[in-house]
Amino acid sequence: MNLTEHYDKLYTHAIQEIRSDRYQLDNLIDSPADDRYGMTLLIRPNDTIKNNIQTLLNDLRAIEPDQYYYPNSDIHVTVMSIISCYSGFQTANIPVAEYIAVINQSIQSQKSIIIEFKGVTASPSCVMIQGFLPDDTLHNIRDSLRMNFRSSTLEQTIDKRYTIQTAHCTITRFRKSFTNTQGYIDTMEKYRYFAFGTLKTNTLELVYNDWYHRQHSSKALHRFTLNGNP
Repeated sequence: MNLTEHYDKLYTHAIQEIRSDRYQLDNLIDSPADDRYGMTLLIRPNDTIKNNIQTLLNDLRAIEPDQYYYPNSDIHVTVMSIISCYSGFQTANIPVAEYIAVINQSIQSQKSIIIEFKGVTASPSCVMIQGFLPDDTLHNIRDSLRMNFRSSTLEQTIDKRYTIQTAHCTITRFRKSFTNTQGYIDTMEKYRYFAFGTLKTNTLELVYNDWYHRQHSSKALHRFTLNGNP
């Protein structure tokens, strides 16, 4: 996949929808009855990158304070959604140790992952930071996870919602009607190609999470280290 073309198409479509008031509001963000949980393998950007993202979020918040903005603790890149969120899912009902074993098998000899966070894209429901990959390490890990989980008998929903190929961070979700649509778009344009920083990491986390990856509703299950050559 050409990530630049993909992010550009997403952005162009999203801006058209937002400008035409056809954006999508998330009505479950503030619902205490939302019990959708899942299990995700993810990467967390470092503090420098997250603080740069907060600069953008502060500017967006000044224009539309009622939208949902991710705190640093919740910002992440999804490596793979092992079990997509659904109502009532609990890790007590699955053999977590077996999932850890399959993931360990899948990341053997893999090197550190590099992600360049540069620019903003969007969908009709959210704002995202674009992540670019200089090599195939993340793709290789994902393909290995797909193969190994599909050959197992473990519950999994890999690629059921969509086939993940990007390295983006979702940072804003729309929950209220816009009051200053053009101002919001102008701010996104300001950061359209902004360099938020480059991450090099050998750490992956397996987490039990709600739909929004809120820290208070999530639980760390295991941390993995990539031991291949850098």
